[in-house]
Amino acid sequence: MTAGTSSFSEFLMQAAPELLPGRRPLPPGDFTEMSAHATTIVALKTAEGVVMAGDRRATSGNYIASRDIEKVFPADAYSLVGMAGTAGLGIELIKLYQVELEHYEKIEGAPLTLNGKANRLATMLRGNLGMAMQGLAVVPLFAGFDTDAPSVAEAGKIYSFDVVGGVYAERDYDSIGSGSIFAKGSLKKRYRRGMSTDDAVKAAVEALYDAADDDSATGGPDPIRDLYPIVMSATAEGSKRVDEATVAELARSVIAARTENPYG
Repeated sequence: MTAGTSSFSEFLMQAAPELLPGRRPLPPGDFTEMSAHATTIVALKTAEGVVMAGDRRATSGNYIASRDIEKVFPADAYSLVGMAGTAGLGIELIKLYQVELEHYEKIEGAPLTLNGKANRLATMLRGNLGMAMQGLAVVPLFAGFDTDAPSVAEAGKIYSFDVVGGVYAERDYDSIGSGSIFAKGSLKKRYRRGMSTDDAVKAAVEALYDAADDDSATGGPDPIRDLYPIVMSATAEGSKRVDEATVAELARSVIAARTENPYG
């Protein structure tokens, strides 16, 4: 009847370690091509908090494994998490992370700080190091609204990670995945400090479009199948998904503008 640890992943390590993604035994070898891979995620700070967006494509080698995968999720009421890398493990890691944050709040009676949430995700990521070394790597991107910040303007925060669990606070924006170099190049031209959430959503959609233009593993807007990026925001009002119709309209406007000026 004791409450036990406030970490759900530590509880699993004691009770059923085989359920943790990083504790599953693998035979020797490289398993890079065994699973679909998720690609580009972008995150931007805004005047009200943060915006995160992800494309919808997953690849397996030179094949498109999925055209409508979702890679961006609410971590909790005020934070967002996206992932690139091995899609199956990434989605499982995010689900476990969501339970981790909820479990901590129930046991401790208060949520982790935003910095604490980022550090907890880094700890979970280190547990997957063995599988990452065999090609099954997952790299997340974490962002949220810091309810303890001295002002709303300082509340939006973004954290990036590496495969060994290093966590890094980003200044204004960041991107992960195979198309990240092109997405960052796009954001370098369009990002402005203090931009509104609406402007950041548009900049994120354009950045993903630019990434898809140069990276074959990143999926661009697909009006034929009615598939558009997943875009979410985290502000003082909480984390929420941007309406699909709004994202579709923005994506169509980007396509129209590029049709008139393909290199603009």
